[in-house]
Amino acid sequence: MTNYKKTLNLPQTTFPMRANLTQNEPGTLKFWEETDAYKQMIQAGGEAPRYVLHDGPPYANGNIHMGTAMNKILKDIIVKSKNFNGYLAEYVPGWDCHGLPIEHKVDQQLRAKGKEVPPLTVRRLCREYATKYLGIQRKEFKRLGVLGVWDDPYQTMHPQYEAATARELGRFIQNGQVIRGKKPIYWCIDCRTALAEAEVEYDQHTSPSIYVAFPVKDTGLQKIFPQVDPDKTYALIWTTTPWTLPGNKAIAAHPDLEYSLVQVDGAFYILAGELVETAAGIFGWQDYTDMGRVRGSELEGLQARHPFLERSSPFVLAGYVSLESGTGLVHTAPGHGREDYETGLKYGLEVLSPLDDHGRFDDSVPFLAGKNVHEANPLVVSRLEEQGLLPAQKKMTHSYPHCWRCKQPVIFRATTQWFITMEANSLRHKALEAIKEQVQWIPAWGRERIYSMIEHRPDWCISRQRNWGVPIVALICGKCDHAYTDPEWFFSIVERFEKHERGCDYWFEAELEEVVPQGLSCPECGSQEWQKEDDILDVWFDSGTSFAAVLEKRPECSFPADMYLEGTDQHRGWFHSSLLASMGTRGSPPYKTVLTHGYVVDGEGRKMSKSIGNVIAPQEIIDKYGAEILRIWVSAVDYQEDVRISQEILTRLVDAYRRIRNTCRYVLSNLYDFDPQKDMVDFGRMHPLDRYTLHLVMEKDQAMHRAYERFEFHKVYHNLHNLCVLELSSFYLDIIKDRLYVPAPESLERKSAQSVLYHVLQVLLKNMLPILSFTAEEIYRHLPEKLQGDSDTVFGWRPALDGVGPIEPEEKELWDMVGRVRQEVTRAIEPLRKSKELGHSLDSHVILYLEKDKLKLLGQVQEHLRDVFIVSKAGIRPLEEAGQDSIAAQEEEGLRIEVRRAPGNKCPRCWVYSEDLGPDADADAVCPRCSQVVGGE
Repeated sequence: MTNYKKTLNLPQTTFPMRANLTQNEPGTLKFWEETDAYKQMIQAGGEAPRYVLHDGPPYANGNIHMGTAMNKILKDIIVKSKNFNGYLAEYVPGWDCHGLPIEHKVDQQLRAKGKEVPPLTVRRLCREYATKYLGIQRKEFKRLGVLGVWDDPYQTMHPQYEAATARELGRFIQNGQVIRGKKPIYWCIDCRTALAEAEVEYDQHTSPSIYVAFPVKDTGLQKIFPQVDPDKTYALIWTTTPWTLPGNKAIAAHPDLEYSLVQVDGAFYILAGELVETAAGIFGWQDYTDMGRVRGSELEGLQARHPFLERSSPFVLAGYVSLESGTGLVHTAPGHGREDYETGLKYGLEVLSPLDDHGRFDDSVPFLAGKNVHEANPLVVSRLEEQGLLPAQKKMTHSYPHCWRCKQPVIFRATTQWFITMEANSLRHKALEAIKEQVQWIPAWGRERIYSMIEHRPDWCISRQRNWGVPIVALICGKCDHAYTDPEWFFSIVERFEKHERGCDYWFEAELEEVVPQGLSCPECGSQEWQKEDDILDVWFDSGTSFAAVLEKRPECSFPADMYLEGTDQHRGWFHSSLLASMGTRGSPPYKTVLTHGYVVDGEGRKMSKSIGNVIAPQEIIDKYGAEILRIWVSAVDYQEDVRISQEILTRLVDAYRRIRNTCRYVLSNLYDFDPQKDMVDFGRMHPLDRYTLHLVMEKDQAMHRAYERFEFHKVYHNLHNLCVLELSSFYLDIIKDRLYVPAPESLERKSAQSVLYHVLQVLLKNMLPILSFTAEEIYRHLPEKLQGDSDTVFGWRPALDGVGPIEPEEKELWDMVGRVRQEVTRAIEPLRKSKELGHSLDSHVILYLEKDKLKLLGQVQEHLRDVFIVSKAGIRPLEEAGQDSIAAQEEEGLRIEVRRAPGNKCPRCWVYSEDLGPDADADAVCPRCSQVVGGE
């Protein structure tokens, strides 16, 4: 008997069915390095316009987590998609190597060994620590399939970068935007340094909640309340920080609120009139009398007495006083609060903060001397109880600022610091205008978020009391504390940073005589006793000046960047500091577009936490599934919200990946003998179904192109997946199997289908490559040589889709209807297959009964219906001829379907029933169509 399989055009491909990603991906990474795939991708862009995505530097202080993996994959998708959509997009990765996180780790190691080392040794150890984890993270990022200039990343600890950062500080100083003074700032007593807004996290904290009675022994009070006894009158305040009471310098009232004088058991109390009833419940007042009310403005200037220190506490006015909590009178300590400080400036109050860097009280408060703020709280409460000035107390759990690194509660403490003032040169105004007018924010709510932050933020505290970072280049007078920052001298020192092997280590190594200009006298006091400033710059200033160190310096980049992309927390971090730094010295934002992504959470929407046990590390997923599944996960989610990940989610994505892969495998397997140079069929000569399918494919291609342009990668994923599953696997690829395998190899009908598959593969490769980079490379390397371009790698290849479609609207409308009718036919056949009356759909003879308009339309393609329905025979008749054996279509009106067993016998080669094969036909006989092909061969 003839072996008819040998006469079919069966697929011949070595592209494996199974992905084996975990085993194969390392080999692909090695191939990319050997062929310099990144360079080939960039060179393929030619003279295309440049697109710059500027990498925000991650900290080099640990292994990557799911958030950093998602961040890097998102950036990689953008860079690759831009290169395949008409741009030249290079990627320069970077690392933030300075700052508290790294120094904190080194400090922990030194403490464990009981060592105290000099600053230069600390800096050396920090540099080694950062270098170690930079190498670890670089390897992990590359394992994700991210391409870039990995052998030459930017690092904030490079001499050239450090010099650029210091130079930007010099420009701020030169512009008169830097001040040095004593202001209250966030202070971590564990890390012993000032903190920026972005370095503070809020968490629950239990504090003592106390009400304090300040004696008001001011005879002027009788002018307001004639019936009052000044010796028995008290102003009531409320605080959750008893330790700040030694710093109290005033009591603040709102000028427009009404304040009552309340008599209780012979004593008088002043508080907001609207809070009297609430206060009575708190203090247990059984019988009280409201003696009258006055506006807060009338209290201004009255003198209260500090409850336990020998000094007065005057009444002042402040607009921030509210009735939300407390008594309507606010304890004011200019050395321990931002608003308090502003009020203190207005009234000339002393900025008092009797604490050292460890948060311990000095000798000016004898009963607290040597105690830290936490130890001081109960001692202050006891002192108030002794004085009889503590009418109520309890514990209160509330949101409280904590250090981002050590996770300990922070304090507000006035110390001498360096600040970039938000008002000088209209920095705040310029930044707000840029946010509104010059930058695109994705998602749009990012604009309001950062606008509000900058609108209300205080001056930028840029000094830190640490060792590992860029020093603030200044000389401090030993006599009067004047700071010398002459710009010419400043920039000359910065030049030495750039030339020094270890950059700004020069400042710590150089002898004082090397950096102090000869004969320099203090312009304030005439002294020649100088010392080097030992504060370093805020690490956010380091990273925020990357536009000067990278965008303006690297040939791969340009200023401003087209995009900054980071997590939503960077509205108060890198986006924030970069904007202020650039507006302050350049007068324009460093970015055109800012895109933010959410946090990674578990399948139930919970934050990942080691204590909960729901942390999933990227390496776990890579080891189990491969990096490709991580990449498809990033593309499949709406990253603008918090992103969920779980084993269930990953399992679904593995199945989706398999469907995409198998579709590509099938397409590739049928192009083994296709040469586009001689076999390509022009669009106009193609089979009608082929033209229609290419039209659908190109519509999907355009939809994916738009999604890439809008950074809507979940839409790319869904379109790509649906294209493979619906338009291709379930429709076109199912229909054309007969045309691929049965006709003569060189026939027009087969070459027409192969031409479509060639274009389909290009569309699939082009759109999957930014996301499924490993699989795209694997497909490209399994292409027959005549289908590959000149490039060794898929990244150097570019698609050629000229002359494809579109079709006329009428033709599309016709084939849309054919597709809908096909679904109805499949539904009609399925019950007969389940009942075993029919086996394969080719056992069927289908008759369509159609209303007049549909009959006319389908009449145009009647010859193709058998192929489209994958049946042995198909016919169309008027609807009125439908008999009882026909069934109504479920969704297509004006259509009834009758399914019969196909007449004739089954051709052993094509499996189509032919009436030319009667019951007496030879066993080796084939249908006339196959006979012609076999005879020809």
